[in-house]
Amino acid sequence: MPAKTQQLDELLEPVVSSMDFEFVGLEYISQGRHSILRIYIDSDKGISVDDCADVSRQLSAVLDVEDPIATEYTLEVSSPGLDRPLFKLDQYERFAGEDVKFKTLRPQLDNGQRKFKGTIESVDKENQNIIFMVDGEQLVVPFANIDKANIIAKF
Repeated sequence: MPAKTQQLDELLEPVVSSMDFEFVGLEYISQGRHSILRIYIDSDKGISVDDCADVSRQLSAVLDVEDPIATEYTLEVSSPGLDRPLFKLDQYERFAGEDVKFKTLRPQLDNGQRKFKGTIESVDKENQNIIFMVDGEQLVVPFANIDKANIIAKF
């Protein structure tokens, strides 16, 4: 996890948790002079627009005081949606058996492939690996090598 993302995660997660929401994770997309800070929240009751607005107000106050982002940015607060992003090792464990699409930071196979679709088989917490089933084959991916992962929505 990049240092800026880690810093924001540590700053904002306690605020979201104190409001009785699950802090799913965040995306910090630096785009030169204007960036996007996207926060994902969840709850057993689901997430409403009002929930997002309430969390946004609280996070804005903390961000204004702490000022961790030097440039202009847009704060977005959202539910994880049907194609839920996965940010933490325990989320992979929680969603074992689900189909996901994921992208690695470095090629995972000899052919240079970095984008995959598969099923989360299990999580090896001791070695920080996620075991996927991709095209009928087990693929062991170090958690640190996962750039982005989303559950594939089922209809």
